[in-house]
Amino acid sequence: MLIAVFAGYLIVLVAIVIYASRRSKTNADFVLGGRKIPGLFLALSERATGESAWLLLGLTGFAYTEGWSAIWVAAGCVTGILFLWIFMAEPLRRVTERTGALTVSGLFFKSFPGSEKKIGLLSSVIIIFFFILYLAAQFSGAGKIFNDTFKIDPFWGIVIGSGIVTLYSVLGGFITVVAVDAFQAILMLITCVVLPVVALFMAAASGIGFAEALMHAEAGATATSVTLTKGAGLMLVLNGLSWAFGYTGQPPLLNRIMAMRNPAENKRARVVAIGWTLLAYTGAFMIGIIGFKMVQAGMMGEGAAAIVADAEKVMPVMVMTLVNPLLAGILLSGAISAMMSTASSQLIVVSSSITEDIWINLQRRPMPEKRLLFLNKFLTLLVALVAFGMVLLMEDTVYGLVSYAWSGIGASFGPAVVLLLFWKRFSRAGIYASLIAGTLSAIIWKTWLADPTGISERLASYILAFSAAVLFSLLFPEKK
Repeated sequence: MLIAVFAGYLIVLVAIVIYASRRSKTNADFVLGGRKIPGLFLALSERATGESAWLLLGLTGFAYTEGWSAIWVAAGCVTGILFLWIFMAEPLRRVTERTGALTVSGLFFKSFPGSEKKIGLLSSVIIIFFFILYLAAQFSGAGKIFNDTFKIDPFWGIVIGSGIVTLYSVLGGFITVVAVDAFQAILMLITCVVLPVVALFMAAASGIGFAEALMHAEAGATATSVTLTKGAGLMLVLNGLSWAFGYTGQPPLLNRIMAMRNPAENKRARVVAIGWTLLAYTGAFMIGIIGFKMVQAGMMGEGAAAIVADAEKVMPVMVMTLVNPLLAGILLSGAISAMMSTASSQLIVVSSSITEDIWINLQRRPMPEKRLLFLNKFLTLLVALVAFGMVLLMEDTVYGLVSYAWSGIGASFGPAVVLLLFWKRFSRAGIYASLIAGTLSAIIWKTWLADPTGISERLASYILAFSAAVLFSLLFPEKK
C-alpha cells in the first residue's frame, strides 16, 4: 500500500510537470516564469522552497534533541517569514518591475548601471558555493527518508530523489518548479498538521495525557535552565531568533516575490504564505516534542533505536509506526516533497545565476534565445551532479548543512537587499561590502569562532555584513 501511494504521488508529479513544461518556452520563462504565474501558486512555492527537508527532518530532529529551547529557532524562522511578506514583498516587486531584473543580483547591477560584470561574477560565485552545500543537504534528506520508508540503501535514495528533482527542473525551469511546489506545499502542510494530531491521540490511548506528551525532560528543560543560570540564556534566544535574518537574502524565496504580477496578487499571496507558515511550524515543532515522549514511553518499538542514533529520523519513523500504510504514504510523500521543492528551486537559482549574471554579462554579442535556454538546462544538470558528488563526501546533518548555507547566503545578500529597498543612500560600494563581508564572516565564524564565543554564524555574519554595507555606502556614496 505504501509503495502504491508513493507511485500515485509520482504519477501526479509527472502529470504536473508535463502540463507545466509546455508553458516554458523562453529563457525568461525558465528563469522567472515570465512574471505570469498567479500569486497563490507563487506563495505556496515560496513556502515549500523556504522550508525543505530542514522543516520536516532538521527542525523536528532539533526539537527532539533540544526540547522546548528549540522554540526560539522556530520563532526566528516565523519572524523572518513575516518580515519578508509583510514589509519586503511589495517594495521588492516594485523594484523588479522598474528594473526588469530576472535575478537578485540583477536587481543590484540594474540599480547601479556599469557594475554588471563585477557584481554578477561575485554574486554568482557566492550562490554556487553555498547553494551546492544546500543542495547536498536536500539530497542527504532524501537518502534518509527513502531508507526509513522503503529500506532502500541511502545511496540509492539519494540517486532517486536527486534524479527526480533534476529531471523536472531541466524540463521546465521556474514554471515547472512552481507548479510542482504548489502541490508539494499542500502535502507538506498535511504532514505537519495531521501527524502531531494523530500522535497526541495515540499517546492519549496509551495513558499519556496532553500536558505530559508535551513535556521534554532531557535536553529541552534542563539545558535551558542550566544555560540561564550561567547567564547565557540571552545568547540562546538570540542564536535561535537569528534564523530570521536569512530570509531577507535567499534568492529562491525572493525570486517568487519578484515574479508577482501586481499588488493585488501580492496581498493574496501574503495571506496564504503567513497562514501556511503558522500551521506548518507549529506542527513540525510538536512532532519533535511529542516524538521524544513517545520514544521514552516505548511507543516507537524497533524504530526507537533509529531515532536515538539519528534524531532527524523522528518524523519518518513516527509515520511508519503510528499510522496505517495509506496515510503513511501520503505523509511521507509530504516529507519527500519538502526536499524536492527546495532542491529544484536551488538548481534553477544556481543555473540562472551563471547564465544571467556571468555568461550574458561576459558575452560581447547577445546569445540566441534557444541556445541560452539550452545552456540553462545543461547547467541545471551539471550543478545537480556536483551536489550529488558532494553529499557522498560530507557527514554533517541536514540541520548543520542548512544552517551553514543559510548563514552564508543570508548574510551576503540579505543586508544588500534590505538596504536597496529601504535606504536611499545605499551605494554600489555597499553591495560589494555586503557580499564580501557576509561570505567571509560566515565561513570564518563557522570555522573558528562559533564554538569559542557561543554566538552562531547566522547572527554574527549578518550583523558584520550589514554594518559593512552601511559603512561603505557612507564612505563611498553614489555620484549624483
